[in-house]
Amino acid sequence: MSIDEVPSEARLPTKHGEFNIRVFHESETNLDHVALTMGEMTGPDPVLMRVHSECLTGDAFGSLRCDCGSQLDAALAAIAKKGWGVVVYLRQEGRGIGLHAKIQAYHLQDKGADTLDANLMLGLPADARNYRIASTMLEALGVGDVCLLSNNPDKAKQLEEYGINVVERMPLIVGVVNENRDYLETKAKRMGHEIDLDGE
Repeated sequence: MSIDEVPSEARLPTKHGEFNIRVFHESETNLDHVALTMGEMTGPDPVLMRVHSECLTGDAFGSLRCDCGSQLDAALAAIAKKGWGVVVYLRQEGRGIGLHAKIQAYHLQDKGADTLDANLMLGLPADARNYRIASTMLEALGVGDVCLLSNNPDKAKQLEEYGINVVERMPLIVGVVNENRDYLETKAKRMGHEIDLDGE
């Protein structure tokens, strides 16, 4: 039996409950992306869904420079509470600029630049992410209508453009601490994210 005959899919027990993990290979970038699903992806209601871009520092190391790890954890908890949904985990580290450039941007932020200007100072886009692969993954899972857990209207817009019906977008404002308040304020004021820090 060759490795290609073995599906890259398995059950994944987590602290939030048992999910199913499925890996999707993107040939254009040679990256592997992940879908974590719970329950059936078809039903009368939109599928509760988060598209989460990889953040090694936040997701794995618990960094307080961002809210990424808290958002991922909250999304998994919300899906587990509902009993069905999906997290699409994309390998788009550092808003798509990669880990090396992201840490360079952190260095510039330590010297006073905000999260947007730091990218621009490196000659990189403020946000280089693209959600086409996410729509492809959702279609493969049989997902059409979604309730998107996100503060980012552009994410919803891109998914709509790629054929995913975003019935509702629910904010996910979690993990706000003094270390990341300036970062979140920049995303709200300069990048169009809908984050109400006064009401959190």
